Amino acid sequence: MKLRRQLAWFAAGGVIGFVVDAGILHGLVNGMQWNPYAARVLSFLIAASVTWGWNRTFTFAHRRHLRIGAEWSRWVTVMGGGALLNYAIYAVLVACVDMVHQWPVLGVAAGSAVAAVVNFCAARAVVFNGPEKAS
Repeated sequence: MKLRRQLAWFAAGGVIGFVVDAGILHGLVNGMQWNPYAARVLSFLIAASVTWGWNRTFTFAHRRHLRIGAEWSRWVTVMGGGALLNYAIYAVLVACVDMVHQWPVLGVAAGSAVAAVVNFCAARAVVFNGPEKAS
């Protein structure tokens, strides 16, 4: 699969992940009065599961895959760097920008955008790096 098409599929999965992440975060913070930092951990973990499934099924479907458990473990480990970057940006913005503290979804968007670049490169090079399947 061409790089441009992979980027498009990865971006589509990212949009889906963002909607899941932001929706859960919003519900936990505004609906259930959770702390915005703790809520972000849970919302991110759920969104990461969704995006892993998407990328396995669509973005990198043309590559041979590891067993589900092994691949999920690799995904979580490798995505940790992007997740830390994402969370750091989110936390700084929530702490320093009143508007983001009131609307944490804005912090999710900023963190997600920056981390998407890191995550795509890591997903392609490390998680889904198996040979292409025979046609």
